[in-house]
Amino acid sequence: MTVPTLRVALVQAASTLDPATNRDALARLTDEHGADMDLVVFPEAFARDFGDAGSDISSFAEPLDGLFGTTLAAAAARRDTTLVAGMFEQGPDRGRPFNTLLMRGARAASYRKVHLYDSFGYRESDRLTAGPVEPVVVDLQGWKVGLMTCYDLRFPELARALVDRGAEVIVVPAAWVAGPRKVHHWRTLLTARAIENTVYVAAVGQPAPRYCGHSMVVDPFGEVVAEAGPGSETEPIVLRAALDPEVVREARRVNPSLTNRRL
Repeated sequence: MTVPTLRVALVQAASTLDPATNRDALARLTDEHGADMDLVVFPEAFARDFGDAGSDISSFAEPLDGLFGTTLAAAAARRDTTLVAGMFEQGPDRGRPFNTLLMRGARAASYRKVHLYDSFGYRESDRLTAGPVEPVVVDLQGWKVGLMTCYDLRFPELARALVDRGAEVIVVPAAWVAGPRKVHHWRTLLTARAIENTVYVAAVGQPAPRYCGHSMVVDPFGEVVAEAGPGSETEPIVLRAALDPEVVREARRVNPSLTNRRL
């Protein structure tokens, strides 16, 4: 079977503390930028921003078929595309929801963030529950699409587990907190995950000033296909890229590191 190019749009936009505002923004931005796209990706926590560090966000958690999930599915259907966006999902511990990526459209899936951001002075695990260590890979338009969230990027074993399950592109929604060296870490880790796994990496972050922005698409050779700047909370940036399956095949032919592994 001939696999087509995968047309991806990354929407670098800020979420607010008002879920209704964010649902409206998601619907509007999808209507404006989702035409002719196979996959449209919004950042982590797009249903509602984290708020001040350490804030209790449990009252903003929803079931997967709640208002945010319903909005996501409807927007995907209108544009005949697949959407991915971050939300807080109700779980067994009502005080500590999951940090979840929700996919709706041609494919439906969800991924609960495995690695919580207990780093750089933050304690995400005080307010959220870690998801099960179960990599999520989705079939989309002939492609295997793996999902991970923000801080997961710092753990190469998760990316490798996705690739071991067939991933050819890894999608990384994030709210990568700004700070010294943070853009350097973001760009370096995204490039490393692409090179070491010979996959495309499509990563979208919330913008400056609180977060880093710099949404990127990196190809399996480590070349940056598209990159945004830091952006702003008032002006969304949309990156578009066409992912070519032949580039994956060629990278894996030239650099067969996945088959050369010794375990």
